[in-house]
Amino acid sequence: MTVTDLACARGGMPVLEGVCFAVRPGTALLLRGPNGIGKTTLLRTLAGLQPALAGAVSAPPESIAYAAHADGLKAVLSVAENLRFWARIFGTSGIEGALAAFDLGDLADRQAQNLSAGQKRRLGLARLLVTGRPIWVLDEPTVSLDAASVALFGAAVRAHLAAGGMALIATHIDLGFTAEVLDVSRFRAAPQRLDDFDEAFA
Repeated sequence: MTVTDLACARGGMPVLEGVCFAVRPGTALLLRGPNGIGKTTLLRTLAGLQPALAGAVSAPPESIAYAAHADGLKAVLSVAENLRFWARIFGTSGIEGALAAFDLGDLADRQAQNLSAGQKRRLGLARLLVTGRPIWVLDEPTVSLDAASVALFGAAVRAHLAAGGMALIATHIDLGFTAEVLDVSRFRAAPQRLDDFDEAFA
């Protein structure tokens, strides 16, 4: 994935501009910066959920799997049924690897609505493994996870990278694998100049 001179907005107001970076197969990039700087806006733009103001994102079609704060679960379906549902959506098969990676085997028959917050989060992240997509774009993926579950997530990302995958992750914690770090603050958009401002209201 290559990002060139990207500009993106939140609520119609530019928040980031001139964003440039590349993520190569087998590598991860961590996004850092204070709350409100635009990390989520950037990730949503990369995932195609909102249009960019300028610039370009170069990635193969249908190559990005996006995961944010919502786990995207069907409450009345079981853990296994949720994963099978997403596997069908992405045209893949087999959920055993995803169940094992996030220690969900014993919960396979439990309805999602009866899971704890941490278990729901693990199931939401397990969806990544059934997408078959090489680029993971993740917004604070470890919310609600305890230390053991963070370690499971870190192991899943390492395995993904070892298989030639890529990961772009907004996080403030150590995930236990080697990654480049990009401070998004350096791309903060310049304040807009209001050329038609009426000085009578100054």
